[in-house]
Amino acid sequence: MPRLFTGVEIPADVSFDLDIMKGGVIGARWIDRESFHITLRFIGDIDVGLAREIAYELDGVEARPFSLRLKGVDVMGGNKPHTLYSAVEESAELRRLQSIHERIAQVLGLSAEQRKFVPHVTLARLREPDLLSLERFVVSHSLYRSRVFEVSRFVLFSSRPTRGGGPYAVEESFNLQAMA
Repeated sequence: MPRLFTGVEIPADVSFDLDIMKGGVIGARWIDRESFHITLRFIGDIDVGLAREIAYELDGVEARPFSLRLKGVDVMGGNKPHTLYSAVEESAELRRLQSIHERIAQVLGLSAEQRKFVPHVTLARLREPDLLSLERFVVSHSLYRSRVFEVSRFVLFSSRPTRGGGPYAVEESFNLQAMA
């Protein structure tokens, strides 16, 4: 039974920029550079038949290529931070693509995603982090801006059912192209 999710890959040079930020936060488990991505829709553990249906529907997605940029870093979890991430600048195209993936998942019988879509790239998972070092990290990287990069495809990823995900494998990729 595969554990699947859809996402956007991060270019190698942008991943390198994120990778060299690592360090200085006690309690952080840093994500490997090869695993950086922007999740569009977590699908979960499903049977092979449903996985094929999802891949078939994703192959029919019509969306144009678009540009993205990462900006700054922040944490999720409020008073109990659990995730350190780089945010994504607002993108109507990314939100549209994510909503298409959400619709496909629901049409195929998956429950609606309960969490609001907050596009980001996870840098580290946090376990009882030192709050002072975490705050210093966020402040020192708050002005980070990646180069603008083109998103010309999205991916169906699989992961092992381990804590924190990763490593991720590309099961299929789907090119974005101008609509007719």
